[in-house]
Formats: sequence, C-alpha cells, structure tokens
Amino acid sequence: MDLHWRNTQKPARFFFLDARCFLAILLFLVHARMWTLILAVSIMLTFWLLERRGMTFESALRALRCWVWGSVRPAKKRLAKRRWIDYG
Repeated sequence: MDLHWRNTQKPARFFFLDARCFLAILLFLVHARMWTLILAVSIMLTFWLLERRGMTFESALRALRCWVWGSVRPAKKRLAKRRWIDYG
C-alpha cells in the first residue's frame, strides 16, 4: 500500500527529468523556433547532467553560489565593519 504522505518529498518529474525543464519545453511549443529548441535541449541536458552527478537544482545553485562568492561568509556586512583610523 502506497501512502500519500510518504511521497511528499519526492521531486516532481516530467517523464525522466526534473519538472522544471517543462517550462523550456512549453516555451518551445508556444514559440517554435530553432533557438527555443536549442534552449530547451540545453536546459534538459543540464538537468540530466545534474542528476547524473547526484545533485538537485537547488543544491546546484548552492554549489554555484559557494563557488562564486567563496566559502568564507563574514557575520557583518562590509560596510558595517570597523575601519582603521589613523589619529597621527
């Protein structure tokens, strides 16, 4: 017996891909051009590659943020930090 509450954390799927790639497919279906086809295929390929690495879309965004900004996150903003003052 498959209970509903046990499946609430499963990601939404569109066939074998993450359901977010359906927006690109929908864009292609509404505006069928070569560039929208390339965009949809590249988005589907990106989601597939992320799943092959064992990452979800959210974890990939967090990894990208850590790669861009670095792992050191100060507690205070840059403007709130005290500066050196020379009274001499």
